[in-house]
Amino acid sequence: MDSRRRSILLAAPAFAFGLTAMRDALAQARVPESDPTATALGYKEDASKVDAAKYKTYVKGNTCANCNFYKSSNANEGTCMALGNRLVAAKGWCSAWVKKA
Repeated sequence: MDSRRRSILLAAPAFAFGLTAMRDALAQARVPESDPTATALGYKEDASKVDAAKYKTYVKGNTCANCNFYKSSNANEGTCMALGNRLVAAKGWCSAWVKKA
């Protein structure tokens, strides 16, 4: 085996680890309201600040914490599948909200 191929084979696991670490870091980044996807979905970190006239599907009491896309192990924040499994506020809301089954 030539040295270039050996170098590539030895570097591959480190590269894969780096990609995994980068994916995990992005997954744990809190979604800002200014994020393009969050903006498109009308995401607000505080559901009480949702413009109910603009988002007709918003119902008072609906929050990320009681949405089917939300998964959490603490009371303040969790991940949202609709927003790329990134962190969102438990008291937030977006137009992708679906009642937790």
